[in-house]
Amino acid sequence: MNAVKQVFHENKKILIPYICGGYPDLKTTIEIIKTLDNNKAGIIEVGIPFSDPLADGPVIQSAGQNALQKGVNLAQLISVLEKVTSDIKAPIVLMGYYNNIYQYGRDKFINDIKEAGIKGVIIPDLPWEEDPGFFQNLKKNNLAGILLAALNTPLSRIKFLGKKSTGFLYCVSLMGVTGDKKGPDRRTSDFIEQVKKNTSLPLGLGFGIDSPQKAHQVSKDVQGIIIGSAFIDIINQYTGDQKTMLNKIGCFTESIVNILDQ
Repeated sequence: MNAVKQVFHENKKILIPYICGGYPDLKTTIEIIKTLDNNKAGIIEVGIPFSDPLADGPVIQSAGQNALQKGVNLAQLISVLEKVTSDIKAPIVLMGYYNNIYQYGRDKFINDIKEAGIKGVIIPDLPWEEDPGFFQNLKKNNLAGILLAALNTPLSRIKFLGKKSTGFLYCVSLMGVTGDKKGPDRRTSDFIEQVKKNTSLPLGLGFGIDSPQKAHQVSKDVQGIIIGSAFIDIINQYTGDQKTMLNKIGCFTESIVNILDQ
């Protein structure tokens, strides 16, 4: 069992926060990760900055652009994360787009993240069939290759994703991008019920979940709640005051975790 799936095995419900690697800077990224871990985040999703993040809304896009303007790249991010993985309990997974990984070198990427103690990857723009060797190599190295299913994903495709995804299956709760405050869609519960019938994998639900109330609303349906833009909003608000930023991130994390523990 890979480390990502193990977390679900050990916990009834977990919070999976997303942050953008290198935003507001690489040193602060480490402190944010430690804060999330200290406040019982289950898995920590770290975004790889990219110029054209098709699944991300304006909040995360802006954070990624800021990191890119400061020269943050994938090699730097892996190196920085290696400094923290052995000190925290929560497994780290990278979320990014295939262009970055392809340019870095597919096999080198897998080798380097494994050496760094990173436990998996989410690539929204890479269908399994486009590079099965990559996903098979992830699995061979006991790294999670986490695939996504959306509200409009056909049943046959859901069955396929349920067989090919490792760690958990990422379920998208709206027809749109991250940070859309209209989410989750009213069809989410029915969608999740269909997914549950077609995979034994743990399910994580993300996109548009930005408060304890929303997390509570959908937590009965899934094992993991994924929140990203709300964390970036906190970082945006307190960029010039790291102590307050980390305190606010910790309090927000705790508020979601407490809801999920109920």
